[in-house]
Amino acid sequence: MAIGSGLGAQIGIAAESVYGTFVAPAKFIEPTKEGLQLKKTTAQSAGIAAGRLVPLSSRRVVTQRQASGSLEMEVTNKAMGVLLQTLMGTTVTPVQQAATAAYLQTHILADTAGKSLTIQKGVPLTTGTVTDKTFLGCKIISAEFSCEVGGMLVVTFEIDAKDCDETQTLAVATYPTMAPFNFVQMSVKTGTYNSETALGGVRKMSVKIERPMAVERFYAGAEGLKAEPISNDQVKITGSIETDYVATTLDDLHTSDAATSLVWDFTGPNIAASHNERFTIKVPAIRIDDAPPVIDGFDVIKPTYSFTGLFDGTNPTAIEYMSTDITL
Repeated sequence: MAIGSGLGAQIGIAAESVYGTFVAPAKFIEPTKEGLQLKKTTAQSAGIAAGRLVPLSSRRVVTQRQASGSLEMEVTNKAMGVLLQTLMGTTVTPVQQAATAAYLQTHILADTAGKSLTIQKGVPLTTGTVTDKTFLGCKIISAEFSCEVGGMLVVTFEIDAKDCDETQTLAVATYPTMAPFNFVQMSVKTGTYNSETALGGVRKMSVKIERPMAVERFYAGAEGLKAEPISNDQVKITGSIETDYVATTLDDLHTSDAATSLVWDFTGPNIAASHNERFTIKVPAIRIDDAPPVIDGFDVIKPTYSFTGLFDGTNPTAIEYMSTDITL
């Protein structure tokens, strides 16, 4: 029996071959918080009958089913590949680095058609019995990564799902030995693409990738369940950089509205040879939206620069992930 609280909970994931078709989870992640839940649409008969004061229970019907919610977690040095692939869209095979135990995943921004997950969560009753709630057809519609002084690199995934199935067998959770990326490992670089240099004074950083989708594709003959959401707008990339005012680099970019490449990197322990655990977000062009520095009392000036990520016409937005994961 599990512990009858959140201490006994589990989240398992698996990439689906067909949207909304169950695949038994083989990988287990460690969220810090989740909010996935079933959403149903009901209709109640409004027929008039002499003397009837309350609507008939037998005339309430469920007309639509779907699910949505969020997963909050630390970005770890293992087991992130399936989630990154579902967010970014490119089908990825980890590439072994020379003859070492290091494998590089390069997740390039692409359409996410055909990329969905089965997410199974185990929710403990107070008795210790763990109930199954399996979410099918999970599409990642946004992800926000952030890290600040003294903290971990964390991410919040927003998810849209086709349905919640409570008839599956709960998979047995197993966890690899892994560690989170953190502020000590963080660097931020800007400049010419592929020749970026370190930006000083950075205290906090965030990047959000939004994948707008048509998520209301309900059609006759589908038993009230949606068809796979499809992209219906351009990808939105935004973020912010909080700094001490140690240089005018970002301030000047705000003034000129010039573009700069952005590399946000976390480099962890060595795996083998010159290959370290690594998580890197590369945006080929960002433009600073606001804000120029302001004086707010006696303390060090701490401007926060918000930015928009754009395409430079040549180089794609990408997430690189170096780990010992041989497969996603």
